[in-house]
Amino acid sequence: MQENMNIIFALLAGVLGIALGYIVRQMIAQKQAGSLERKIKKKIEEARQIVEQANNKAKEIIDRSDEEQRERKRDILKSEQLLLKREELLDKKMTDFEEQEKKVALRVEEVKQIKERLDSMIKDEEVKLQEICGLSGDQAKELLLKRIEDDNQQYILERMIKLERESRTKYEQKAKEITALAIQRCALSQAQELTTTIVSIPNDEIKGRIIGKEGRNIRTFEELTGVELVVDDTPGGVVISGFDPIRRHVAKLALEMLIADGRIQPAKVEETVDKAKKMIMEEINKAGEAAVYDTQVIGLEPKLVQVLGRLKFRTSYGQNVLMHSIEVAHLSALLAEELGANVKVAKMAGLLHDIGKAIDFQIEGTHIDIGIKILEKFKVNKEIIVAMKSHHGDYPAESLEAMIVQAADQISGARPGARKDTLEQYIKRLEDLENIALAFDGVEKAYAIQAGRELRVFVNPGQINDIDMHKMARSVADRIEEELKYPGEIKVIVIRQNRVVEFAK
Repeated sequence: MQENMNIIFALLAGVLGIALGYIVRQMIAQKQAGSLERKIKKKIEEARQIVEQANNKAKEIIDRSDEEQRERKRDILKSEQLLLKREELLDKKMTDFEEQEKKVALRVEEVKQIKERLDSMIKDEEVKLQEICGLSGDQAKELLLKRIEDDNQQYILERMIKLERESRTKYEQKAKEITALAIQRCALSQAQELTTTIVSIPNDEIKGRIIGKEGRNIRTFEELTGVELVVDDTPGGVVISGFDPIRRHVAKLALEMLIADGRIQPAKVEETVDKAKKMIMEEINKAGEAAVYDTQVIGLEPKLVQVLGRLKFRTSYGQNVLMHSIEVAHLSALLAEELGANVKVAKMAGLLHDIGKAIDFQIEGTHIDIGIKILEKFKVNKEIIVAMKSHHGDYPAESLEAMIVQAADQISGARPGARKDTLEQYIKRLEDLENIALAFDGVEKAYAIQAGRELRVFVNPGQINDIDMHKMARSVADRIEEELKYPGEIKVIVIRQNRVVEFAK
């Protein structure tokens, strides 16, 4: 009985344990389910916040994109309006230009019609004169022309002057403005040098040492330098004679160093000449590099820069050719900038336009042809060669840059003070100018002014009328071109003045 009760209690205890375990397990499961649900809710809330932030960010991006799009539309609209205004302005300028052309054409046609009427009147008058006077055709023609000229010369003169002024003034003024602006902006100092052929010596005793025993020193010096030393009775100097300017400068520098040292003998002469050559070559290189740096011309071969530097020792009418080339380069660049041409081509062509003068005493041919060969040898761009070769008119100008270089060369070389002649040549040229003008009938006085760049001719108003003034100015200019040689151009001004003088007594 007791065992049965124990079994029953054991069974009840097992059932009760199972029930309690089940209840505990259910409680634990419910607690875990509640914790998971809270985590899920937290994740959902975080996801909702992320979505909300993403929506706000997307809205900001869309708003900013819309604002940028509106801003671009406003910029495009402004650009379209600006282009439209420029197009309207261009159309207006084209219209004005076409109207001016039409006016000029109409005026030219008027002059033609006047000429035709005059020709008709001349023929009618010629027939009448032949019928009435029995004159020959040539006699009647001469009489009729004199009559018509007297009756209409004032009208014809006024029409000619008016047409010429209206058709050319505008373009001439623009050209003058561009040229004046280029000259004003190019403020280069012009260094004028003459080839020095005389070396000063402290006393005449040094001449004996220069010659040396049995002439050894002077022979060695001349052999090494390629020049001739003239040691004569001229006090205070020794003359260096040679066609090559580089050799002359080497000889001058070497002789000055020998005189300063005092030890003159063949070995010392050889050493000094070598030193002088190196110094001159260094000076040439520095001059070429300085010219390239000053003009900002890049891309030249070092040997071509060295050839350019040789121009430092070359002069033309007293004007240093290297300084002239630098000035032409700057002027060409300024003119090209104003005219819308290729500034780089014009500047480089201006710098290299006289490159042939560096060796024109060594090679036959003009400095232009020599320069073309030099540039072709160094494979310089063909546009540069085309632009530089026509600066003296030997070749036709094939580009706008060629015309610009030609104009810049004339501005630099022909302006007063840029170049100089000897005093005798200068005075002779001025006298010849005045004598040419004085040789014409009706000329009272003639004066050459502005360093020979301008000739003013005063005529007798009783012998020369307004029409004859134009003829005389052209005739004087033609005579100057035929009989004289001069750099640049000479302006001829014919002046006709009427003066009435009375005395109060």
